[in-house]
Amino acid sequence: MRYYVLSLILVLCSFFCEASDYLLGPGDQIHIVVYGEDDLTTDVKIDKSGFISFPFLADIQVIGLSTKKLETTIRKGLLGDYIVDPQVSVSVSIYRPFFIHGQVTRPGGYPYQDYLTLDKAIAIAGGLSNRASTSDWKITRLVNGVKVTLEGNIATEIHPDDIIKIEQSFF
Repeated sequence: MRYYVLSLILVLCSFFCEASDYLLGPGDQIHIVVYGEDDLTTDVKIDKSGFISFPFLADIQVIGLSTKKLETTIRKGLLGDYIVDPQVSVSVSIYRPFFIHGQVTRPGGYPYQDYLTLDKAIAIAGGLSNRASTSDWKITRLVNGVKVTLEGNIATEIHPDDIIKIEQSFF
C-alpha cells in the first residue's frame, strides 16, 4: 500500500511540479551572484556534506533547498551588517546526473536537463537496443529518504539521481 501511495505522489508531482521547485543536492554546481559585489560572486559544487561556505556567513546547509530559498537565506545573512540592500541570484550551472542502464545503446550517467522525460533520456543514451522492451521501463528514485521504484512511460518526468532500467524484451 505504501508503495502505491508514494508512486501516486510521484506521478502527481511530475505533472504539477515546476523546474523552479528543483531542490539542490550533492553533485549540483551553483552560481551565486551578489549584484554590485564582485568579490561575493562564486561558483560552488555541493558535496555530500551539503554545506557550502559563503563569505561573511556561517556554513549554509543547502541540500533540499530551492535556489529561491537559498537566495533568501544569503540575502538575510548579508542584510544590514554587510550590505544595505543585497540583491542575490542563485542558479544551477551544472545539475547532478541521472543514470540509465539495461537495453540502451550507451548506458551510463548523464547530466540532468530541465523538463527531462523518459523518452528524451533514452535518446540521450543513444536510443533503445534491438533487444529492448518498449514498455518495461523502471525508474528508481529516492523520495524523503525512501527508495521507490515505479513503472515509466515515454512521458514520465526524470529527476536528478534517478536510475532508469530498460528491460530486455522476450520477443
